[in-house]
Amino acid sequence: MKFTKPAWVMHKDSSKTDHDTKRLSIFSVHVHPDGSRIATGGLDAKIRIWSTKPILNHASEMCNRPPKSLCTLSMHTGPVLTIRWAHSGRWLASGSDDEIVMIWDLDPSGRSKVFGSNEVNVEGWKPMKRLPGHESDVTDLAWAPEDRYLASVGLDSVVLVWCGYTLERLRKLDQHQGFVKGVCWDPVGEFMATQSDDKSVKIWRTTDWQLEAEIRKPFEDSPGSTFFRRLSWSPDGAHITASNATNNKGFVFIAAVITRGTWTSEISLVGHENTVEVAAYNPHIFLRNPASPIATSNICSVVALGADDRSISIWQTKSARPLIVAREVFERQIMDLSWSWDGLTLYATSSDGTIAQYLHKFGFVPPPIPEGFSHGTSIHSTNAASASRITPPPSPNRAQSQSQSQSQSGFGTSNGINGAEHINKLVAKKSNKKRVQPVLMSSVPSASTSRSALVSTSALPPSASGLGPRAFQVPEIPRSRQASHSASPVPSPRTYDADIEMGGPMDMDVPIDALDTSMSSANKGKRKASVLDTPEDRPSKPRTLGGDRPRETVAVREITSTSLVSTRPQLFEGANLLPVPPLLTFLSANVEGSDFVFEARNSEGDGATEVTFADGKQTLWLDYLPSPVLALTASTTFCGAATQDGSVNVYSHTGRRLMATLSFGSPCAMMHGCKLALMILTASGQLSSINVKNVASFFPPTSVAPLLSSSPNCTILSATVRHNGAPMIHCSSGIAYTYDTQLFSWTKLSERWWAEGSDVWQGRQRANKDKDVVASIEGAIGSTSIPVPHKERPTWWNTALTLGHLESKLHAAKALDSALEYKQALLIYARKLADEGFRAKAEELIKELFGPIFWRPGGRDDSWTPVVAGMAKRDLLREVLSVFARSKTLTKLALDWQDTLKKASNDDQL
Repeated sequence: MKFTKPAWVMHKDSSKTDHDTKRLSIFSVHVHPDGSRIATGGLDAKIRIWSTKPILNHASEMCNRPPKSLCTLSMHTGPVLTIRWAHSGRWLASGSDDEIVMIWDLDPSGRSKVFGSNEVNVEGWKPMKRLPGHESDVTDLAWAPEDRYLASVGLDSVVLVWCGYTLERLRKLDQHQGFVKGVCWDPVGEFMATQSDDKSVKIWRTTDWQLEAEIRKPFEDSPGSTFFRRLSWSPDGAHITASNATNNKGFVFIAAVITRGTWTSEISLVGHENTVEVAAYNPHIFLRNPASPIATSNICSVVALGADDRSISIWQTKSARPLIVAREVFERQIMDLSWSWDGLTLYATSSDGTIAQYLHKFGFVPPPIPEGFSHGTSIHSTNAASASRITPPPSPNRAQSQSQSQSQSGFGTSNGINGAEHINKLVAKKSNKKRVQPVLMSSVPSASTSRSALVSTSALPPSASGLGPRAFQVPEIPRSRQASHSASPVPSPRTYDADIEMGGPMDMDVPIDALDTSMSSANKGKRKASVLDTPEDRPSKPRTLGGDRPRETVAVREITSTSLVSTRPQLFEGANLLPVPPLLTFLSANVEGSDFVFEARNSEGDGATEVTFADGKQTLWLDYLPSPVLALTASTTFCGAATQDGSVNVYSHTGRRLMATLSFGSPCAMMHGCKLALMILTASGQLSSINVKNVASFFPPTSVAPLLSSSPNCTILSATVRHNGAPMIHCSSGIAYTYDTQLFSWTKLSERWWAEGSDVWQGRQRANKDKDVVASIEGAIGSTSIPVPHKERPTWWNTALTLGHLESKLHAAKALDSALEYKQALLIYARKLADEGFRAKAEELIKELFGPIFWRPGGRDDSWTPVVAGMAKRDLLREVLSVFARSKTLTKLALDWQDTLKKASNDDQL
């Protein structure tokens, strides 16, 4: 499984500047049926449509082709809580806090600027119809199969059913006694399921909209504190997986699996440590074991769960353990999940304002659409006019009779010629680029597979026409479908620019248009989006320096040859404060979050020293250096190689030298890179921190000698750098240091001393080095700590050390630009002050965060800055005051300052 978390997919706070960007919660995400775009809805009352190609393809992301942001829609007046694409892909439905359901339609000529900002809409979506009817927040939406109906639910405890064609309201279901927070449809269109805070799941018949069943048992003790209760129906129609269920009287959080027909919940998905917020089934069914015969016991579905414990789990039905568990991906609870229609990619979003994408390494091809469906275009028809004709929706009576005539055979079966099921078989067929190629499994029982039955928009198996409408089917890519519920014909995908329209199978090998030398100049940058590229049409691989050479493996040995020993003159004995790394035959550094690796090969004889950049088994580029390499580093933006003669070469990921060769006059002892920051610590003790993008130093080179002289036999255990250029030096004395560019002095980040009395010491906690950098420093110090014998301590010992430790932690988080840790430490510090009743300290903290009473941005008073660690101080003050307001001793102080803060905020708005 490959994981991606694009930082650019975000909903911004428009009241903040670009420098002080604040992420707002994203409540919903949904993938377009053709996989080319996703839509997100957030706290900013906007809907944003993003291209998926830059998410899935790093090269596309780097060159911004196609554009990342396609469109921003801003007609809602409240936070957008749910968004859902119609199965046809032509309409988008959204529900909001403003009690309105909005239907958006594609507007091919609607490219324009976003109102009130500098953003440009690359493609146009216009509000087609406004659907009022709810009396409170709209929390979830769902399109019925074939877009026959649209269901909306809300906090008014009502379920509204709309016609999927005319968008008129058909039914109002008001039998729930609590907020309704989830809705889904039976994939064969027979039932609809809703889940509510009244601790029930209700099943509704679509023939007469009466209640079929009510399930209460697994939800009796479920908490009502979740944002949503999003449930999902399996693609074979056999099960519903419902969120926010519990076992053991509410002490075990589960997702309940409800069986069709009996409508009972005997299966529980156990493992999450907090309430499950959302369930989402993969749109395909699978064989559990491809080598076993095709039988009911071997068929399974795949379901993903997102929970308030910030984790995502993916389960296979009939299995007691999850296939995958992803933890610590988000900082807050999971809000929504959405599978791409090919079933290969899962998108997740969180209230922390970020979105993540998981690419699963299994491949399959969905079976073809049976003929006769109202939203399916006849595959064999070549008449363009008939393809765009609107098919009227069948009447409810017709749907009822059809349902009754076919329900006897059970769901998931076919009444066609072969009378067989279509099953997607998991076949891990690897290509030369480690990607799974789709393999089509023909219908059971005839297991023969035709070569002509592979993915194509023009040739499908003849057996497709024999399938009955009740057979399990996954719609084809909507490019081959008609928008039967649109009053105007769908514009041909060929009218789109290739940078925008990315339909068809989302193959990661799609070539970049700028590299296509086989096209004429008149057609450069354009290609037919509706036709799959053949290997002959694809451009040849672009040339790179050494790109034709396969990656070689070298045994790692220490080089002891005297001819390679450094001949640098020593000014005096013991000139090196730090040991020089041993000279090895092979070194490597991985680029975090990718398969790229930066390598160096030192020759044991008179051969050349070589550095290479590789992806998998293929070399992307190489270079030669005049001196053996001692150390390597690789970040997401650059690579660095330090040589024995005291030089450092910095490269981009394409092999271009980003700056002149640096010469330090002393071999490199330690080197580390983080995003745009490069830190070099030489054997002579000189430390340099460089901004690679700006080709400038964060601060003048400084010596680490004062750190080593602080205690006898002190050594440096590790030296790393943060993205803001702040170095982190961990010494054997149990102290971690950084360099303060304002004070021109070394300062302590943390030390072993706090472990002797602080109540918030995290020495034994394992932490994420990127997100919880201060906690990881304390963990590293704690792992090397020496047990201290018990001593009698003064009365105020623990309180004094706890407060001192928290104050030191605040300074450390600020220096390392760790916003989350700064906020956590600040709130714990405020709680400690409130518990102890230290009014003077509390008032001083309030004044520091509030700043001057009459402060204005751009004023003359520059002694106070409104931002700390990327967060607004007055926003932090609101949370600190809420902590003080709950205390027994600081309530009056908090209330007074809350009034002052409110008045200041009102003045700022004026």
